[in-house]
Amino acid sequence: MREFLDIDKRDREILSLLEKNPEMSQSDIAEKMKISQPSVSARMHKLKQKGALAHVVGMNLKKVDLYMAKVDVIANNTSSVLDIFKDCPYFLNGLIVSGKHNLCLFFVGEDIATLEAIVDGHLRSNPLVKGAEVSIVIAPMKDLVMPIRMNFDLSSTPPCGNACNCKDCAHHISSRCLGCPVTGSYNGKIWK
Repeated sequence: MREFLDIDKRDREILSLLEKNPEMSQSDIAEKMKISQPSVSARMHKLKQKGALAHVVGMNLKKVDLYMAKVDVIANNTSSVLDIFKDCPYFLNGLIVSGKHNLCLFFVGEDIATLEAIVDGHLRSNPLVKGAEVSIVIAPMKDLVMPIRMNFDLSSTPPCGNACNCKDCAHHISSRCLGCPVTGSYNGKIWK
């Protein structure tokens, strides 16, 4: 891997320092490594260009009061299923994987019932989906910063394309789902 990325000992040292303290300034890195700040800047730029260094702005799921669901899916068309959630505020990421379950989806929400409603309403009822197993993440071992979409345009139609409006949804009516933040039917606190 190091040959492919072409990173050397100093690059690895920069990555190690940033792993321990992502807020560390280039000047502090330069001082610690006994090299110039412009050299650190050039190396960091090179690492970013190669994809070896990236900054993620988001919420630390180890510290905030949110639930994360990992959903293992057996789908006939993984791309079509992923496309359903591309603009969903609750959706974190999706991975096409090998094995019995060919899709692994991650969602975040304020309560488990809303996450379950997403799975029931959008996956288990979808003809492209043969099966979906939900696991709620109890606790991450390390800090887990996830980019959570906070800005979106309000619309009468949810981004998932679901024809059902939250006001007509049995999960939402029975208070088992906080609703979709995009449609204005949302009853939670994060996206208000």
